[in-house]
Amino acid sequence: MRQRLTIILTIVVIVGLLVLLNAVTYVKEQKTGDSEFSANRSTYHAGPTGLRAFYDYLSESGHKVIRWRESTDKLLGMSGDSVRTLVVVGRTQLPFTTQEASGLLSWVDQGGHLVVIDRDPQPELLPRSGKWQIAATQLDLPSFDLDATDPNQMTERVTALKPDQPSLLTQQVQEVMPSRFAARLKLVTSESSGTPVEYEKHSLAPKEVAIDSDEVDHAPVIHIEDRNGALLVDYTYGTGRITILGDPFIVANNGIRLRDNLQLAINLVTNGDGLIAFDEYHQGRGITQNEFASYFSGTPVLAIGAQIILLILFIIWTGALRFARPLPLVQVDRRSSLEFVASMSELQERSRAYDLAVENIYARTRRVLARYAGVDYNSSRSEVASRVAKRSTIDAHSLETLMRQCEETINGEPTTSRQALDLVRRLREVERTLGLRMRSRDARQAVENI
Repeated sequence: MRQRLTIILTIVVIVGLLVLLNAVTYVKEQKTGDSEFSANRSTYHAGPTGLRAFYDYLSESGHKVIRWRESTDKLLGMSGDSVRTLVVVGRTQLPFTTQEASGLLSWVDQGGHLVVIDRDPQPELLPRSGKWQIAATQLDLPSFDLDATDPNQMTERVTALKPDQPSLLTQQVQEVMPSRFAARLKLVTSESSGTPVEYEKHSLAPKEVAIDSDEVDHAPVIHIEDRNGALLVDYTYGTGRITILGDPFIVANNGIRLRDNLQLAINLVTNGDGLIAFDEYHQGRGITQNEFASYFSGTPVLAIGAQIILLILFIIWTGALRFARPLPLVQVDRRSSLEFVASMSELQERSRAYDLAVENIYARTRRVLARYAGVDYNSSRSEVASRVAKRSTIDAHSLETLMRQCEETINGEPTTSRQALDLVRRLREVERTLGLRMRSRDARQAVENI
């Protein structure tokens, strides 16, 4: 037991040292300020670049809106049957893979509405519409020292833009205020060999490009633009539509309250019936398969748990290994003990010292009975017998009588060999009934003393 206690204490000390080491070396990550340079476009984020205000407004105003935390491939399954509009805002934390983009476009082709709000959208999300291709150009880039909470810095030297023509996307919108980092969208055709084509005001056709009526049906529609290019464009794709807005500032917490930005944001996502889903999966907020690990993520708890598991595995692995030379088993010299017993028996039989033989056995039996009864060795026979009887099936009177007869024999009462053997037999019967196993214990003690 002492050896096991030492092992347990050693493990506890090692675990305590590991905990202390992790606590000392753990450095809490300092939260960096929100900025346009590394924007967080999640609807969970309440900072200036987040979309928490827009999402909460839609939810509280009665619109059917959810946070989509699964892969966009799920839109083609049962879980995406009720979704009619998917909103992807900004450069996502996890880029769309080719397979995800293909599945998303298949969902749009079947009647879905994809809204992309980004200054540099992934080309995989903007497929061709007939011969037309959308290209984005950013006029200015955010700096590290830009204060995203200051509207003056965000809109420095920027003029509010008015809609080009009345449409469902621009209804009740007088003018919108983009940021100075807003991208401008250009249209490219296969005839122009990839060169951006400038548009005339209120015209769907580029200058000096001959197009037929079928191409006009597929041509993207410009809703808001200036001399640098379009800010809001949408076009059909299959039986669905794709809408592109070149500035997340318009729907973000730091810009949605300016001019008619909120109204434009509402028009973008509510242009149609059904559920509105904001993509949170690619913002790094996807559903995790292990909520426990997710809860303790960023803390030293997971590292401590991993170290404890490694420690337990190490103990199990080393439990069957030998770390020293093999030692032979202890050889018990049984011959000497048996010879001693045989000699003592022969002497007692020749001298007819039956009382001595009974005394040798009874003394040990009485000591064990007293321990079994929970009393002192010198307690009376009646007390020992009654206590033993209470804890076993032995009759108290019979046990007391046996103890009295043994003590009378020890004190000089005449006895024969037959009577002595009967007393010893009855004592052994008491040992077996109580499960004392005195012979096994005596043999074990004899081995340990050698």
